[in-house]
Amino acid sequence: MNESIANDLGGEGLDDRKLRILAAVVDEYITTGEPVGSKSIMKYINASSATIRNEMAELEKQGYLEQPHTSAGRIPTYSGYRLYVDRLLKTNPLSDEEKEYLESMIPVDEYSEERLVKSASNALAQITSCATFVASESPKYSVISKVEVIPTGKRLYVLLMITSTGKIQNRTCRLELDLTNEQLEYFTGFVKENLEGVPLNVLSDEMLEKLETAMGTYLLTMSPLIKGLFDMSKEITQRDISVTGTKNLMVRKDMDSNEIISFFDGSDELKKLIDDSFSGINVVFSEENENFVIGNSSLVSSDFSKDGEVIGHMGIIGPMRIDYKKVIPYVEYFTEKISEILSTDGSEEDDDSNEDENISL
Repeated sequence: MNESIANDLGGEGLDDRKLRILAAVVDEYITTGEPVGSKSIMKYINASSATIRNEMAELEKQGYLEQPHTSAGRIPTYSGYRLYVDRLLKTNPLSDEEKEYLESMIPVDEYSEERLVKSASNALAQITSCATFVASESPKYSVISKVEVIPTGKRLYVLLMITSTGKIQNRTCRLELDLTNEQLEYFTGFVKENLEGVPLNVLSDEMLEKLETAMGTYLLTMSPLIKGLFDMSKEITQRDISVTGTKNLMVRKDMDSNEIISFFDGSDELKKLIDDSFSGINVVFSEENENFVIGNSSLVSSDFSKDGEVIGHMGIIGPMRIDYKKVIPYVEYFTEKISEILSTDGSEEDDDSNEDENISL
């Protein structure tokens, strides 16, 4: 890699030797957890200790390394990790023995989708010594396809909502009075005109107020129904998230236990992190996202699918000093394996004319 290429890739001012020294410092620090001196880098770089020391000093000036103590070696900064992960990292492909071991940790025969995903998450937490999470895909662009109101008892009505992605939600509403046939027809027509075909993610409190105003005199009796539809839409668009292995983080000295508890107690921060993710492998550092409140930490995630459609995300949360060469292939393996099993199973069920089982996260 020449200097001009390094500039294009985000390593402004770094020539090939500086990039290789940075990669070596990160690798060594991940392995030992101790500040890295120039002599330790000589096994990676064909240069004298003095030359390496000077290059490390330049990397420090540019913000990629830092020196915890005057007499100590250097450790990567967030910027150093970012450049390392984005441009310098070469992951180790899993061997056949490793794949066989990982596959033995998740059920393949006679599984439920929920059990499959949960087992994979538990296995990922075990082999990485990190916390793992599984999140269902948020149907951002799903729209309301159909709404029905079904009388079920005295002043009791069931709202049934069906979305364009096939999601079905229902809710029982108690009204002050029984609705007449004319009122039921009005509500059905009102919903058809104002809500069917509307994306779920645009149903705001302001829109609810406008619709309530538009209902006029009907609002008094039908308010619980219209509010019920908005509540269901919010529930449908919320991600379901499960977390495993938080105790793996609580015992680490390089992470703040109070920050860990705060982050996982309020899952909104994690949901926002996942909302910001894109397809494929994602690596996020706490220093670059305000929703990631655990200092000195990183998140590695990927999505999994069923029959080509993304249905969830899986990943790990751990310290910034994790072995990305191993962790990334682990995350990739489990998400790819889940996708493979779910899609294969779905094809078999289609052939047998059986109904697909929905994933429960």
